[in-house]
Amino acid sequence: MKLVTYRHENSISIGKVEGDLVVDLPRNDPALPATMLELLQAGPEALDRARAVRGGHTVPLSAVTLLAPVPNPSKFLAIGMNYRKHVAEAAKVGVHTPPAQVWFNKQVSCINAPFGDVHMPAVSDKLDYEVELCAVIGQRCRHVAREDAHAVIAGYMVCNDVSVRDWQLASQTMTIGKSFDTCGPTGPWIVTPDELGNPHALRLQMWVNDELRQDDVTDAMIHDIYDQVAHLSTAFTLEPGDLLATGTPSGVGVAMDPPSYLKVGDVMRAEIQGIGHIENRVVAEPA
Repeated sequence: MKLVTYRHENSISIGKVEGDLVVDLPRNDPALPATMLELLQAGPEALDRARAVRGGHTVPLSAVTLLAPVPNPSKFLAIGMNYRKHVAEAAKVGVHTPPAQVWFNKQVSCINAPFGDVHMPAVSDKLDYEVELCAVIGQRCRHVAREDAHAVIAGYMVCNDVSVRDWQLASQTMTIGKSFDTCGPTGPWIVTPDELGNPHALRLQMWVNDELRQDDVTDAMIHDIYDQVAHLSTAFTLEPGDLLATGTPSGVGVAMDPPSYLKVGDVMRAEIQGIGHIENRVVAEPA
């Protein structure tokens, strides 16, 4: 099942994509919640009910504007240095990784639509891209064993962990440089695990203006997704709708020689096998 948050004729709703149609969920089944966060909070039974929806309230996919599938999570977390080749290239620019998992916050105000514009900050020209697989938590959980972690994940999305490198590297936590407005495009939809299959066998790629910059497979993660869930839930409760960006492969602009940062007018296309792609143009930050 592919779950979307979408706008059509000035109305925002949630649905599931079937072929070239969006099947509206609450209009076909009024017992279902009206927002994605509420749907996830309602638990696996609500997702099963959504999966069973058949109805006449549909709209062509080409006629809608896709929004961030989860526009208002309580947490947007991302792991750093989680692909082997990326660790090697990061060392060239002085970033070294300890053996433990390294996590940082992306403030939820950075969340952007899958095809929304990304702002070139007025205070920096060091804008960079990072294609990542994003896991969406589906159940409130704590102290999750690795072998049970798959059961608390509602689905997966494409994420572009857009980074303002000078601001990122100026702070130990990296949070500010990872959280500029618009720097968290996600989508285009949430693909549920039953449809996606093994999340550790997916090719992920990033193009900038049709030039392939990143190309790897998710089994190259150092800490896989289930280890990530187990690690985080040891420290704090994960909530439905929480987003976990699971790391980026090598090929980022900051590690090139010389560095190749994004410019106004550049188009980033992040794609993951079995999910789809998101695409974001860099524009000047509005006054």
